[in-house]
Amino acid sequence: MTSPSTLVNKVWSYAHVLRDEGIAYGDYVEQITYLLFLKMDEERTEQLGEKSIIPHGNRWGNLTKLDGDALEVHYRHTLQELSSAKGLLGTLFRKAQSKIQDPARLKRLVTLIGGETWIGLGVDVKGEIYEGLLERNAQEVKSGAGQYFTPRPVIRAMVDCVQPKLGETVHDPASGTGGFLLAAYDYMKGQTRDREALKRLRTKTFSGTDIVGEVVRLCAMNLYLHGVGGDQSPITQRDALATDNGQRFDIILANPPFGKKSSHKVVGDDGEVTREKEIYERDDFRVTTSNKQLNFLQHIMTIMTSEGRAAVVLPDNVLFEGGAGESIRRTLLDKFDFHTLLRLPTGIFYKQGVKANVLFFDKKAASEEPWTKDLWIYDFRTNQHFTLVQNRLTREDLDDFVKAYKPGSRARRKEGERFRRFSYADLTARDKLNLDIFWLKDDSLDDTSNLPPPAEIAAEIVENLEAALEQFRSVAEELGSDV
Repeated sequence: MTSPSTLVNKVWSYAHVLRDEGIAYGDYVEQITYLLFLKMDEERTEQLGEKSIIPHGNRWGNLTKLDGDALEVHYRHTLQELSSAKGLLGTLFRKAQSKIQDPARLKRLVTLIGGETWIGLGVDVKGEIYEGLLERNAQEVKSGAGQYFTPRPVIRAMVDCVQPKLGETVHDPASGTGGFLLAAYDYMKGQTRDREALKRLRTKTFSGTDIVGEVVRLCAMNLYLHGVGGDQSPITQRDALATDNGQRFDIILANPPFGKKSSHKVVGDDGEVTREKEIYERDDFRVTTSNKQLNFLQHIMTIMTSEGRAAVVLPDNVLFEGGAGESIRRTLLDKFDFHTLLRLPTGIFYKQGVKANVLFFDKKAASEEPWTKDLWIYDFRTNQHFTLVQNRLTREDLDDFVKAYKPGSRARRKEGERFRRFSYADLTARDKLNLDIFWLKDDSLDDTSNLPPPAEIAAEIVENLEAALEQFRSVAEELGSDV
């Protein structure tokens, strides 16, 4: 049997050929998704005796019998017909289009997919192969799909700390390619051997949303290959911030998309270009803001059950931004138990220069007294240097944090060099409730040999300038200027 890494390299190698034809890496993975599903549907029908969910005439066997222009035309028509299907099929093929115009290259891709018996591979192996393709795509693109790819070691550490239990629901409002949901599934499936309980775990436990249709497709396929979901995909395409649909979840795991403000350009009849902010007016939001991360944080606060737990990756600006940010942080401290903050190192995301943190907080019943007694901050950023190639972050690198977190027994925590406790009084005494707290000495300030790579420094400068520009825009708007 072909090893997962070998199969990933084999399938991915053809992407470089297609790139010369103008086919983007993301489009390539999308086409693999279509063909892989058709191939596996045939295998389930022939080897397991299951009924095919693909209409006659649009199945894998119909493709393999053709070549040349006939293959290209048939494949294009197949995608058009399947794009109107319902259920999981409709999610995977929604608005599907063929991006491979050369019949010979399409035949080569069909041969690549057809050369392996996918149904014979274990669920974990199939999932590992597809995860490998998603990561390779993130590496090559470095933006776009890359921004949806959260480092898997960070995800696994977050899940190990939150400890989702069988029977609890798990949701990701910005699901990306499904890394959080799959890590939670992997953690929870070992808690029982009961078939009915495992079936409920696969079909009734996990859900997510994403606003980008192509990413919803990748996520649905990723979950499917891991055995998560049923006839209906647990992932839906919609703007999670638009409304509160009333659903509540026990566990929230998320990394909302990067970018500080939600806005778009509008060209008037006179040719003048203006910028309109996308502001969400919701009764459940404490403040109205165009800051996307702050809106996601407010949304997560709403959709948690009364005893819900959350672990969310958010950028530094959420910790120090004034106005709306200060108000939301105060709500987080008063109405929730905001107990842990993990400061992540730079160099671990595919978007350069990202400074992010993981916020761990629990929802509580209404109370006159603040629920947050102490916020424990773990500084995993200062004097930590990781890259995407030479010094990649591993799960073992986060062992000390998870040990200090003490999942299930937080009362036994102890302070250390990187782990400090800050009382509610300490936090509320800080100017504008700024939670951007650090105490370790940065050795790179004295030793230039420890400086990050030039690309990372440049990206950080750009990010800081963009943040400053947004602050100036906010001030100008308050003064009545249209910028």
